[in-house]
Amino acid sequence: MISITIDEQTLEVEAGSTVLQAAERLGIDIPTFCYMKRLPALASCRMCLVEIEGQRRLQPSCATMVTDGMVVWTNTPLIEETRSSMLDMLLANHPLDCPICDKGGECELQNQVMAYGPRESRFRDAKRVFHSQDIRLSPVIIMNVNRCIQCQRCVRMCEEVVGAVALGTIEKGMDTAVTGFEGSLASCDQCGNCVEVCPVGALMSFPYRYKARPWDLDETDTVCPHCGTGCQLTVGTRKGEFMRVRSKWDEGLNRETLCVRGRFGLDFVARLDRIKRPMVRRDGALVAVSWDEAGTYLRRRLSGVEKKAAGGLASPRLPNEVLYQFQKLMRTVFRTNNIDCSSRWSTPVETLGPLVAGFYTRAPLQEVIGNACVLVVGGNVTEENPVTEYLLRDGARRRQTGLLMLSARPSRLDADARAVVRVLPGGEAASLAAVVASVVAAAGQDLPDDVLADIVATTGWQPASTHGEEQDPLATALLGGRRVTVLVSVEVLRSQHARAALQQLNNLLQVLSLLGKDPKMQFLFDRANQMGAWDMGVLPSALPGLGAVADGAARAALERAWSAEIPSETGADFDAMLDLCNQGQMGALYIAGSDPLMSYPDRAFVQRALGAADILIVQDAFLTDTAGLADVVLPAATYGEESGTFTNNEGRTQRVCKFREPVAEARGNLAIFDFVAALQSHALRPSVQTEIFDEIARLVPAYEGLTQDGLGADGVFTKAALAPPVGRFFAPPPVPIATDRLMLVTGNCLFHNGYLSERSEILNTVADDPYVAMGAWDAAQHGLSDGDHVVVRSAQHELTAKLKVDRRFPRGLVFIPENYKALRLNSLMRRGEYPCPVEVQKAHAAVEITPVAGVGAGAETLGQDTAGRSP
Repeated sequence: MISITIDEQTLEVEAGSTVLQAAERLGIDIPTFCYMKRLPALASCRMCLVEIEGQRRLQPSCATMVTDGMVVWTNTPLIEETRSSMLDMLLANHPLDCPICDKGGECELQNQVMAYGPRESRFRDAKRVFHSQDIRLSPVIIMNVNRCIQCQRCVRMCEEVVGAVALGTIEKGMDTAVTGFEGSLASCDQCGNCVEVCPVGALMSFPYRYKARPWDLDETDTVCPHCGTGCQLTVGTRKGEFMRVRSKWDEGLNRETLCVRGRFGLDFVARLDRIKRPMVRRDGALVAVSWDEAGTYLRRRLSGVEKKAAGGLASPRLPNEVLYQFQKLMRTVFRTNNIDCSSRWSTPVETLGPLVAGFYTRAPLQEVIGNACVLVVGGNVTEENPVTEYLLRDGARRRQTGLLMLSARPSRLDADARAVVRVLPGGEAASLAAVVASVVAAAGQDLPDDVLADIVATTGWQPASTHGEEQDPLATALLGGRRVTVLVSVEVLRSQHARAALQQLNNLLQVLSLLGKDPKMQFLFDRANQMGAWDMGVLPSALPGLGAVADGAARAALERAWSAEIPSETGADFDAMLDLCNQGQMGALYIAGSDPLMSYPDRAFVQRALGAADILIVQDAFLTDTAGLADVVLPAATYGEESGTFTNNEGRTQRVCKFREPVAEARGNLAIFDFVAALQSHALRPSVQTEIFDEIARLVPAYEGLTQDGLGADGVFTKAALAPPVGRFFAPPPVPIATDRLMLVTGNCLFHNGYLSERSEILNTVADDPYVAMGAWDAAQHGLSDGDHVVVRSAQHELTAKLKVDRRFPRGLVFIPENYKALRLNSLMRRGEYPCPVEVQKAHAAVEITPVAGVGAGAETLGQDTAGRSP
């Protein structure tokens, strides 16, 4: 520790600390403009100058390291004169348009002039004017370059944190101006982080412009609903109307940054096409009715299907309390374990169990990625979890984290990675097996003899007998690191090879653990509360806390607390529920907040199955495609209209706060569950959000001891849900996949992630039209060019969209975002087949393109499901 004295106050700080950081610890305010806590010091604004005994000139406190015995003064007459002069120079060309500037009331220049500035300017020359009107840089960002004070925060945020490099400077000296390429930000992420960090009104949010003043806003701290990163954000409303979103530096893992969806994609809550009243199906059409009429109709219909199976699907975007109450409703009132929380894949729970129990690390992402090596498996972090990408980039650039990428899709993080391995679509399992084999080959002698014998007997992998052979680059990096973290994209869960991929991931983590690498793992979920949904037991084979349904002791503990019996048979996942529907065995299917008709593979099959259920109940805020098929539609509160908690990818439980009232006759999700239970002569207790949270804290081990008041601004981390598995099991390597066909994968795009974001008018102004992406080599082979309209055809269906050629794509890969409703992408796909084989050709092309192997002549075979029925 080093001793420093600032304004006669002495403090001990760590070596490497700056004078500014030491002053902050003492509560001494030193003004800054160019300084950003998450970036290296720039020291260009000169507002933070201080006097240091023994030095002749004033020094920038943001860039001056503390030395032992240093004596610093922050408020001498020379410093005050210097600060006043610096502010006078900034005001010399700054337009005095505070009354109309959007930043008025929260402008840092305004505040510092009031605190430190001159009372009268010495400059009398005409002010410099770059442009007489504001410049619209993008659909969401507008600029008044005359107000810019050249702090460079926006440029550095864009390049060093976001990685987009969309902003830069032109000219020099007093004529320096910040702008986008050719005066446009068409190629940027539209994340608005430049607007957030701008200390003045130079960069502004166009959707918020001239709408309100800061003092007019009621602000609510909450958590973003768009992905599992769990970013803190602050929603501003005026008279109950949504106005804007901002974020705070000192709260949440995101530390002020947000992605485009988080900053601009919350206006969906104010959509006019909300479901306002309950609806029931009469004469083939949905008709609006009162809640009493809906209850009478629902009671009658449910009484006729009591002897048949029931099933439930709940969205992982719903709060923990809602998900917990949903599974309790299904298990105790509908008497079924047919429960699921995924409408895009069938979760291999038996394979996930050992991973979550033994290696899932519920800890801050900053701490987890601080390890020597971070391996990202599958997906595209840039588009699936943008703020996670910012944190990974920071680790790679500032903390020397060894970033390793293994995926089919390229991402912007590849530029910062030490090793990048492109795999065939769906080839994660085989590639992970190859990595494990290389690790065992290189370091097998360091493993215990009995473990090595077990590995060799199960997998056939042998330690290397000679040195100097070429090794897998990932294996080399993993063995060279002190510690290892693996981050797994949900893309791995989509694949028909998901079980094999998770088994090989388990193999890798076990071997790394035996080699002393202290491996950690987290999923990169693209839904806000997927981790919470698993923890709450919205699964067919797992209870709250991830205890097995078949475990009598686990069931008995919940039965005592709930005063109700729980079925002992493992339930059906959503895929199996659809089969039950098709077989005429599904009585009531209850869907809360999910739209499987848009998301589950094989749209035609899903539509037939949903239509075959005796009664389909849909509880949602919007009239989705699935709701359009329902027999009963119950209008529910959406995000921001009810309070609760989310559990993010880290295992951090955070408050989700209410900032507006439900529309018209819509009710909170918990109130609707009470309504449905009462129709069956049951009462769900407790039924209030705070009391349900308390019950979760009592009955779910990972949440034990948590309290609402104790969550605080940053949330609280849950604990490991289960004890590590006893013994070790090494799965054999999978059969390698080989294909010469084009293979389609899907996922989120940067501007959309699910049906909520597509209801954002702001996001729809910045999002590209639906598109198909493929590599340059494949495009050339098929005679296609960037911008062509192409037809993508599978054995099931076809669609048309514009082509984007990405030179980083590997051969054989085709990508289409899943979030464009008009495309009905899931019509292309077949259950149990992912990635999906397709052919691509120019729309209305005169030259016929040869069908890709396995498509065309084999369409009849590909067009049948595993039971041999034509879908």
